Amino acid sequence: MCRQSATVCLTKAPSREQRERSGTAARLASLPDPRDRRGRRHTLASVLLTAACAVLAGARSYAAIGQWARHAPQDTLSRLGFHPRGPLGVRRPASSSTVRRVLVQVCPGGLADLLGHSPAGTESVSVDGQGARGSRTETAPAAHLLSAVTAAGRTVSQLRVPDKTNEITAFTALLDPFDLAGAVVTADALPSASMRNGWWRSRTPTTCWWSRATSRNSTRLSDACRGRR
Repeated sequence: MCRQSATVCLTKAPSREQRERSGTAARLASLPDPRDRRGRRHTLASVLLTAACAVLAGARSYAAIGQWARHAPQDTLSRLGFHPRGPLGVRRPASSSTVRRVLVQVCPGGLADLLGHSPAGTESVSVDGQGARGSRTETAPAAHLLSAVTAAGRTVSQLRVPDKTNEITAFTALLDPFDLAGAVVTADALPSASMRNGWWRSRTPTTCWWSRATSRNSTRLSDACRGRR
C-alpha cells in the first residue's frame, strides 16, 4: 500500500501484530525490501535506521546522512544492524547513494502507519495539519503534514498533503486504515467538510466525530455527533 506515492513499500496495511512488535528495528524488519537481492550489502532496516538517526542528529541532506554514518562508532553501527565484514570484522555503513536509493523507493505513508501508535482502545484522536519547518525550497513550498494523535500524545500516522490539494482529500486517506470504534475524533473546520459529505456516517456507529465549532456548519456537525453518541 502507499497513500503518498506510486512506490509500494507495504503490500497491505500493517497488522496489529506488526504494530505491537517491540522496538522500531523489529517493525522495520517486517518490511519487504524493494531492492533487487543481487548486490544487496545492507538490510533495509539498517539503512532506514541510519537515515532516521542522522536526521535526528541534524542531517538535512543525503550527503549529511552519509557523513554522519561514516563518523559513527562501531558500537553504534552494530546497534543499527550493520554486520562485520572482512578479516578484521569492521562494520561499514551504507553510503549516501545507497541511502538515497532506498529512501526514494520506500513508501512514506506505509512507514508512518507501521511505526505509529495503534489507536485501538484510545478515547480520542485529534487530526490537524501543520507545515514542516525547514522543508521549503526555492522551487517548492513547505511540506504540509496532516497528523492523527491520540489523547496520550502518541502519533497514529501522518500524511503529506499534496501541494495542489488541501486537508479535505487527505483526511479520509489518513484515517481509513485504522479501527476507530469508540473513539472521539476531533478536527478543525476544513476537514469537517469531508465529514459533512457523508464519509463519517459510513463509519461504525460507536465512533463519534466532533469538529471544533468555528462555523455554523461545524456547529451543526458537532450537535449531530452528540446526538449520535
